[in-house]
Amino acid sequence: MPDSTPIWKRPEIIAHTQILLDSYRHWIGRELIARSGPPEVQARAAYDAPIAILSDGLEASPVFNYGNATVQRLFETDWEHFTKIVSRNSAEVVHQAERERLRDQVTQKGFIDNYRGIRISSTGRRFWIENAVVWVVRDNARTILGKAATFAGWTYL
Repeated sequence: MPDSTPIWKRPEIIAHTQILLDSYRHWIGRELIARSGPPEVQARAAYDAPIAILSDGLEASPVFNYGNATVQRLFETDWEHFTKIVSRNSAEVVHQAERERLRDQVTQKGFIDNYRGIRISSTGRRFWIENAVVWVVRDNARTILGKAATFAGWTYL
């Protein structure tokens, strides 16, 4: 039976959200969302935010491990399916080399704050993202866990 607990209320998501928010603040020097209340309240705020917030892990072919409600709508999928997508497949094959260059830059610098590119939803709908911030996700022990991105603007093509 599937877990009926809201995504943002799951303990592992609350913990992951704190890591995303802390990492963002570390690299960018400001908060990603207004952080008030306990971690559960912050997890809900991030999950329900009108901006896209997503992350992937460190697998050989990284898989998305977080996508807030905005991301799920944008990629036309739900949590269960989104968190099984190999993140490079969010870009069409012709754009994957550019995406890999971006990831290399993020690894070198810790973040970039002016990314733009074309992505594709689970139904094949293409969209353009601009002014995305992409950062290295790390925990308080500075262990690198993956990469994350956020963006507030997109245009369907």
